[in-house]
Amino acid sequence: MSALSPHLPILQIIIPLIGAFLAGFLRRGSVAFALTLVVIWIMPFIAGALLWQALTSGPISYALGGWAPPWGIEYRVDVLNGFVLFLVSAVGAVIIPFARRSVAFEIEPGRQAWFYSMYLLCLSGLLGITITGDAFNAFVFLEISSLATYVLIALGHDRRALLAAFQYLILGTIGATFYVIGVGFIYLVTGTLNMADIADRLGPAAADQSRAIFAGLAFVTVGISLKLALFPLHVWLPNAYAYAPSLVTAFLAGTATKVAIYLLVRFFFSVFGVAIDFRALPVTEVLLALSIAAMFIASIIAVFENDLKRMLAYSSVAQIGYITLGIALANQAGLTGGLVHLFNHAVMKTALFLSLGAVFFRLGTVRLDQLAGLGRKMPLTMLAFAVAGFGLVGTPGTAGFISKWYLAIGALDRGWWWLVLLIVASSLIALVYIGRVVEVVWFRPTSPTFEGATDPPLSMLLPILVLAAATIYFGFNTELSANIAATAAKTLLGGLK
Repeated sequence: MSALSPHLPILQIIIPLIGAFLAGFLRRGSVAFALTLVVIWIMPFIAGALLWQALTSGPISYALGGWAPPWGIEYRVDVLNGFVLFLVSAVGAVIIPFARRSVAFEIEPGRQAWFYSMYLLCLSGLLGITITGDAFNAFVFLEISSLATYVLIALGHDRRALLAAFQYLILGTIGATFYVIGVGFIYLVTGTLNMADIADRLGPAAADQSRAIFAGLAFVTVGISLKLALFPLHVWLPNAYAYAPSLVTAFLAGTATKVAIYLLVRFFFSVFGVAIDFRALPVTEVLLALSIAAMFIASIIAVFENDLKRMLAYSSVAQIGYITLGIALANQAGLTGGLVHLFNHAVMKTALFLSLGAVFFRLGTVRLDQLAGLGRKMPLTMLAFAVAGFGLVGTPGTAGFISKWYLAIGALDRGWWWLVLLIVASSLIALVYIGRVVEVVWFRPTSPTFEGATDPPLSMLLPILVLAAATIYFGFNTELSANIAATAAKTLLGGLK
């Protein structure tokens, strides 16, 4: 084990990549599932070891192929991306037992092995974006994860999944193009692609090359914002979430947008922030305005959605607004709130989408007008949905309350009491759309159309219950979530110019 320890950063990427390659050659979905299960349950242990080392011993630098940075590609792990690595790995591992029955139900047998291959490839790409210290290498992994995601979405049972995948392909390509143009401007100024080296070289170049630097910042920001579905660049997300297979929706909601947010934070604070005071630029004001717009407009749209997957998709756009709000506040409490909500939202929204996946497995629909009284037929599933839903609202005793508490403190630290009122008001809108579901499934007469419905099999129910329990647990014990987020925020803010 000691011989493997120095190579954990590359193993974090290589293991799922090899797993994806092997799964692509398998014919039977059950065999591909078993391989995926083994591979993906290794990932949280590697990520946990890397996070622990970053917390106790400082950042980890791994020179790929023995080529020392900045000439070679560097994998670099600090508290921030160690935190995200663990989150992505843990979400992937927790939900994978759900896949066996759900994938068999929603995807044709001949495509199931291909599904697991793309699932592992997408995971490998997301982990690669998170761990790499090279700006162009991040683009490569961004494309790997995106290409796999397009396939995963297109495998949905509804033919509209193909259109959703195509829409995401077009907008994802535009986002990637913006990102790589931004990286090109950065390379033009600094002559390097290593993020740490870029930060070192941007400072002396800032006065003479300010236009190129600001152009690079603008292109990178727009490109990543398309990937993370920042309002109003979110148009790909509702259809992608609504028509993708249930497991894919849960996985993307818990991981993909979170990794894109991490990349934005990395560029804002660790790359550009050490060279220029971006808090003095209009970036923060624009990000603040778009975050508030997302919190309200997307939440209001969610109130009127009858398809619950689309409702939760618009909810995700609103919740991303809370995360980017913490980034825009750019102070200790605000950034901590944004980072901890990145973690908490992944837990809560994954639980919600898995619950809907279980409903679809039993009923073949997730339309609200067809779910009257379902809570009495699927009590554990709908109880978990309610717990995670009230976590989104920010109910005290849930993980969502911790996030919004930090955001409120961050707003007060800036003297923006009006922003606290907006956070509370937007949370009340979330209460409306979650309350609609609770009222229909628990307080209306049971529909005769699903008399035989019950909670899903244990392999599907257990991940839902674990994530619902985590929603409560992280509302009281914040050592893993808020404390690590606060440590990462302190490090990021400490490096700002």
